[in-house]
Amino acid sequence: MTTNAEPLTVAVELKTVIDDNGQMEYNTVNETGQFYRKNNLDVIKYEETDDNGSPVKNLITIQPEKVNVKRLGALTMNQQFRMKETTENILKHPYGNIHMETFTETMEYRSITDTHEGQLELGYSVKMNGQDPRRHQLTLTIKKEVTQ
Repeated sequence: MTTNAEPLTVAVELKTVIDDNGQMEYNTVNETGQFYRKNNLDVIKYEETDDNGSPVKNLITIQPEKVNVKRLGALTMNQQFRMKETTENILKHPYGNIHMETFTETMEYRSITDTHEGQLELGYSVKMNGQDPRRHQLTLTIKKEVTQ
């Protein structure tokens, strides 16, 4: 698959597992989105609805050395992942702002092709407002949408 000016419609599945001192939290989001590629940059855009019924726009950019997750809506954040580095951002929530420190432990990405689904896996820990870190495992899978 080469550079595509037109977006490819994809099925997006985002699974997250959070380990908070043995207390496990699981979350799965399934949406339809768009995939773009330009040179060494892959972009996935999709919209989801939060627990209150408000739309949240998601923009995930993937480059060989970093991943960026930007969310806009009732919940706003711009989280960066760089291997073996700590990055910081502010999660803006209707109930206030939360300072986040993210340390990326693992990062693996296989881009979508004409014959294979794409997958991004991130292992990282997050400190929120200076509290003890919680371990996260994120798996993002993108598949070509089958048109009827």
